[in-house]
Amino acid sequence: MRETMKLTQEQQAILDGEKGETLAKVMETLVRYGQLFGAQSMVPVTSQYNHLVTSFGLKALGPVYELMDKLIAEGAASQQKFSADPRPVDKNVPSSFLQNFVFQNFMYTRQDFYEEQLNKLGLMDQDAFTCACYLDQVGNTPREGDILSWSESSAVVYANSVLGARCNRNSGIIDLMGSVVGYVPYFGLLTDEGRRATWIVEVKTTKKPEAQLLGSAIGMKVMEDVPYIVGLDQWLGTLDDAAKTYLKDFGAATASNGAVGLYHVEGITPEAARLGRDLIADGARTYVIDDGELQRVYDSYPVVWKNKNAKPKLCFMGCPHMSLEQLTTWTERVEQGLREAGNKKVVIPTVFTAAPAVIKEFEATPYGERLKRTGVVLSYICPLMYMNNPLSGKMPVITSSNKLRTYTTARYYTDGEILDQITKGGN
Repeated sequence: MRETMKLTQEQQAILDGEKGETLAKVMETLVRYGQLFGAQSMVPVTSQYNHLVTSFGLKALGPVYELMDKLIAEGAASQQKFSADPRPVDKNVPSSFLQNFVFQNFMYTRQDFYEEQLNKLGLMDQDAFTCACYLDQVGNTPREGDILSWSESSAVVYANSVLGARCNRNSGIIDLMGSVVGYVPYFGLLTDEGRRATWIVEVKTTKKPEAQLLGSAIGMKVMEDVPYIVGLDQWLGTLDDAAKTYLKDFGAATASNGAVGLYHVEGITPEAARLGRDLIADGARTYVIDDGELQRVYDSYPVVWKNKNAKPKLCFMGCPHMSLEQLTTWTERVEQGLREAGNKKVVIPTVFTAAPAVIKEFEATPYGERLKRTGVVLSYICPLMYMNNPLSGKMPVITSSNKLRTYTTARYYTDGEILDQITKGGN
């Protein structure tokens, strides 16, 4: 290990077992992980909190529970408190008896046990289950330049791009390991060179592009590379709450439809605002996105329903979790759509998902009761975990989330099309 990666005295001591066999194995795993990507050193994790992708108590995750027990037994809790991805089930979300039977007896059978382990290892609080941990209401918002040990692709790309923190696209458990020992391998998006753009994306649409659709187009084109996006600033203006919400959904689509861990938006995101086109590497390729290109991408999405003309039985909004700004604006949009259609409640069972802390703040406003009157269910769950139930996968579910579309059988529609369907019933 000494010959291939330069470790500090403290790091070497952990690797040599001076702080216990379990921590030595954790450090060895991180060193080997770094070596795979050419890392020559480890750097300290500097963020206040960590974020874990693994939040679901699947029976099949036996090795994870075993590792957790060993860390707990040795008192090797995370050096940081952490948030975790959303819980997988919520009794308020529409589901059949058989769906619930599968959830409870074949899927998330260890949920309570696993959450107890997370509490012992350093979970921030019981409201810290969300994929959008960086929202103000949750409180896990890194500073620009912070080194993170996060996973969850949509959270990592937001932290890197919108907040200017530094994090690689880690896998589950690697996220916890970096937090436990306090170090991560130095490579990729932690480095200045790794954050330079190798694509210039020119946005030349005639109107503000759909966030999830634009992100999908870019993700599928650049894959794991870093894009520098020109022309989007005319639609976003400044990095206010509305722009952050847009970039939240945009980034999630780039990360799930491709493997983007960082993007720069000229004049908007922190590094682009400060460094401009100096962020663009020599030889960067160009991708032009106009109205026709977005339509081409939209038309390319497969419909995997058995009956492609089936009437939707459920609509999910909030993958990643919705912001307070989204909940407010969508309440107004749903109310307006219902008035225009002459309906009192949504005509398709609809679930808006958001972080528990965001839900609490939203429900304390008049909008909370207004949304409830429309018939929309507000939940903290992960729509993807719900859709992983084989019986859920057979349902005709609609969404405006490109991440949910990519990983499940849910069918993608634009925000405007979703609004029409849930308020008017149109296809």
